[in-house]
Amino acid sequence: MNPRGRAYLALVGAKLAAGDDRGQVTAFVVGAFAALWLFAGIVVDGGLALAGKAQALDVAQEAARTGAQQLDISQLRHGGREAVRLLRGEAERAALAHVAATGDAGSASVKGDEVTVHVTHHQRTQILQLIGVHTITVKATGTAHAERATP
Repeated sequence: MNPRGRAYLALVGAKLAAGDDRGQVTAFVVGAFAALWLFAGIVVDGGLALAGKAQALDVAQEAARTGAQQLDISQLRHGGREAVRLLRGEAERAALAHVAATGDAGSASVKGDEVTVHVTHHQRTQILQLIGVHTITVKATGTAHAERATP
């Protein structure tokens, strides 16, 4: 080792022995700030994700109810107590149109007098996008049954 290198190591060793710890607090503060920022991102964007889930559930339930209103009117007027029948294609189209109007994606299915809608909602993040998480995807399902009201 050259004399300059030895002198430098001796100087560093003397400073450490004397208790000179400049820069260590800075590293701690930077680490603590990063951890707090990540925690804030989880709290804020986690809350947004929960709000997005509630919105997706609302959309799914509303779309299912919209689909369940697409009844075969002639069957309803001329039939007996079991006269409730959905127009399958119309019910699916109405439910999907409602989902599309909200800007979400989804699918709808009709089985008997039941309309089921699955909605996928993409919630944009506010803080976590700084670390590369730009959206959080949430899904919800809503089901509605068509039934005859008693007069």
